[in-house]
Formats: sequence, structure tokens, C-alpha cells
Amino acid sequence: WLGRLYKKLELLDKAIVNCRQCPRLVEWREEVAVTKRKSYEDQKYWGKAVPGFGPSDARILILGLAPGAHGANRTGRVFTGDSSGDWLYRALHKAGLAKIPTSTSRNDGQELIDTRILCAVRCAPPDNKPSTEEKAQCADFFTNEIELLMPTAKSIIALGKVAWDSIYITLKELGSEMPTPRPKFGHGESFTFTAPDGGKRKVFGCYHPSQQNTFTGKLTVAMLDAVIKSAAKFARSN
Repeated sequence: WLGRLYKKLELLDKAIVNCRQCPRLVEWREEVAVTKRKSYEDQKYWGKAVPGFGPSDARILILGLAPGAHGANRTGRVFTGDSSGDWLYRALHKAGLAKIPTSTSRNDGQELIDTRILCAVRCAPPDNKPSTEEKAQCADFFTNEIELLMPTAKSIIALGKVAWDSIYITLKELGSEMPTPRPKFGHGESFTFTAPDGGKRKVFGCYHPSQQNTFTGKLTVAMLDAVIKSAAKFARSN
């Protein structure tokens, strides 16, 4: 810990937005916000670290890796304004977990139901690759947010191996009883753990809805829907 333990999600969100700890990421996110993508040149980019989105008493958590340069780094809302977000919010809406099937900007009226989305790294990294140091630097925010959400969270969806590994380490650090050895990540894989309050919780593995996965058919609409449906069913029955 860096001694920055926030007791409320609103305070943590504010601290995330104001963070300038990683010089490379700060420089990149701000440069992208100025140079912009041609199709968005008339828009004002967010260009800051991106907080989580969704209610503080969510029963379902969805974990991504980092904001997209012209997605969340532009809109200021996680998984918003790019094709990954298009896939995710459509699936959430279908499962009754999002008010509308799209997420295009911070003031589009979108609301998540019983669900919160957050990332392991809060700034858009060059080439979508945060360094080991940058991941470590951001880990305090991730741990703090997971701890604040644990009293109500029942199902956790890890989008990709990085999110799967991050949540396993974080839950263990927070005192949960975890299966050993660490379960291997795979789409549709899941494991149950015991939270510090003695309650059973579950982590679900899902391929990330990146263009790399959706364009190649590695992740299909049905595959994404199935994981979200399983996670929602577990959260609602526990």
C-alpha cells in the first residue's frame, strides 16, 4: 500500500481521475487527446485516468485490462466508444444488466444494473501494453476498489488472462481463501473462492471482446452472452 486507502468509492474515483503517477502513460493519454483520431477531431477527449462505472453495491464485477486510446480515453467511461464496448454493453443489455444496448459517451443515459466495470490499469497505454511497473503502480487502486466492492460482489467476470491473474492475486491479498494452484484461465472456465466474510463467490473467465478476438471469431456473441448469463445467474441465486 502507498497509504492511500480510500473508504468510499467516490473518493477513490476522484483519486484515479487525478492520478499522474506514471509519466509514460500520462504523456501518451494526453498526446492522444490532442492529436485525436480523424473521425473524432471535433470531439473533446477525456485524456485522463478512467474510473470504474456502475453502482457501488454491484453484485457482478467485470474486469478489463486498460482504457482504449480512442475509446475510454476519449469518452471518460470504461469500455465506451469503441468496438469492445459495443460488444460488452449489447451483451449486458440483453442480460438485463444495462439500461440501453450502447455506450457512446458519459452523458448518453446509460446505467448499469447490479454491475460495475473496472480495469486493472486506468490509463490508455501505448500499443495497449502497460509495463510491469505501470501495472504495479496501478494495483493499489485495483485492490482498493475490489475491497470496497467485496461486501456485495458475488460474481466476477475476468476479460482475458491479465484480468484473471490480477483478480486472483488481489483476492488472495485481501484475505480470501483461494483454490491452489491458481486455476488456469480459459473462456468459460470458473472457480469458487471463500471471501473474508465466509461467503462463496465465483470468478468467471471470458475472452476479451477485443477486435482481435471478435473479428477472428475467437469470441462470438453466443460465447460472451453465455458467460454473462452464468455470472448473473450465480450472483442472483447467492
